Amino acid sequence: MSEKVALSIDDLSFSYGGKKALDNVAFSIRSGECTILLGPNGAGKSTLFALITHLYDTHQGRIELCGFDVKQHTRKALAKLGVVFQQTTLDMDLSVVQNLRYHAALHGMSGKLAMQRIQKELEQLNMYDRRFEKVRQLNGGHRRRVEIARALLHKPEVLLLDEPTVGLDVPSRQSIVDYVHHLAANENMAVLWASHLIDEIYPDDHLVVLHKGQVKANGTVDEVLQLTNSTLIKDAFYQLTQGEQA
Repeated sequence: MSEKVALSIDDLSFSYGGKKALDNVAFSIRSGECTILLGPNGAGKSTLFALITHLYDTHQGRIELCGFDVKQHTRKALAKLGVVFQQTTLDMDLSVVQNLRYHAALHGMSGKLAMQRIQKELEQLNMYDRRFEKVRQLNGGHRRRVEIARALLHKPEVLLLDEPTVGLDVPSRQSIVDYVHHLAANENMAVLWASHLIDEIYPDDHLVVLHKGQVKANGTVDEVLQLTNSTLIKDAFYQLTQGEQA
């Protein structure tokens, strides 16, 4: 794992009207590190992602992507970022390759380079043979693979995933979990994975537990277990969120 900080969040707060959604959130992720953002529904995970991706602008605190402030150097910061949102954003009536070529064009890639990268990413995800199928013909797991391929086309240094396995069957979930961990370990990518599923956590992962807009724990799996005097992550999570369901 690199010592380079890929994503830095410092004293981040955000409110919807009078309701505080994030309260002085602070943590960082290094290149090659897979960080699981764990929290119950309503913890603030989606709000945090909206701020990192600059869907929301006004906030207190600072967000940096690979050294670029998201507010001050938005274009350069977001160029470092690949995102898979919870809700699918693929065009259902286009083929897999049409969806990916459109995304590549938005990033200014030539047709030749785009097709090289599309082939590489789809092959990695065992989807190249299905490149001409319309997205609506694919099942949920295969659509997710296409979205991950799309997020990786421009070679981002930071990958955000907002509960990408919700509603998928166990084999599809496991395949995606394994592949994303492979990206962190072998491509030196920084990963922030928002989840409420304990079984998606690997022993070497970095954990950030978010509850009611506040960071309740931030460290390795072992550190979080020691913090709560627990032997299982589910028990640690139960303590840190006062028994709320993930």
